[in-house]
Amino acid sequence: MSTPDKPGTNPPKEDVFDPQTEGMTAKKVVNGGGNITDYLLYIPDGYNTRKDYRWPLVIFLHGIGEIGTNVDVLRNVALPRVVKGQPFVMIAPQCTRNWWNGESLQALYKEVLAKYHVDSNRVILTGLSMGGMATWDWICANPNNFAAAVPISGKGDPNQVSKIKKMPIWAFHCADDPTVSVEGSRAPVKALQAIGGNIKYTEYPTGGHDAWTRAYATPELYTWILSQHK
Repeated sequence: MSTPDKPGTNPPKEDVFDPQTEGMTAKKVVNGGGNITDYLLYIPDGYNTRKDYRWPLVIFLHGIGEIGTNVDVLRNVALPRVVKGQPFVMIAPQCTRNWWNGESLQALYKEVLAKYHVDSNRVILTGLSMGGMATWDWICANPNNFAAAVPISGKGDPNQVSKIKKMPIWAFHCADDPTVSVEGSRAPVKALQAIGGNIKYTEYPTGGHDAWTRAYATPELYTWILSQHK
């Protein structure tokens, strides 16, 4: 029996399994519009044989330097560069212009959940810089979408975090970041701590704007990601 189409639930469709190419491939958004037309898709080993298993999904949002129309540039950036071997599906969309758009992201989210064999109760959002800011914004705007979030070198609104009090969040930032002030993470983190939020925070004393290389090289982060479930 199908279930109602609610945020955070699997789409109300028959459980049809479509084989996918394992590893990293570039994909086109089916329902075009907005400023997302392409994304990288990472399919883990075993996806095509474990037809009775819905995989965790990690959505990665890049920074301002990767805005454009060549999605392949994302292959050598942050999480896509090191994701090989991880037991989850990864989606890395490319913003073609301006800034991450909430409506475009939400449309992609729905398309991906309907298309791939993933668990809507195990969707984790992460992003860096511009993508870190969008991570904070998106989880506050649509908290039911996600099981957890990992914003890196971003900026969140401390006045909005009451909406994500129960969501597990692990934020990263460098104290000497010259591009996005460390207060961009400190402020929402402190606000969540004040209301008893489920927040972890790693602040590196040095490193400039790049907190993501160390963050995505942290084995404990993936253990944490894979433990999240709504």
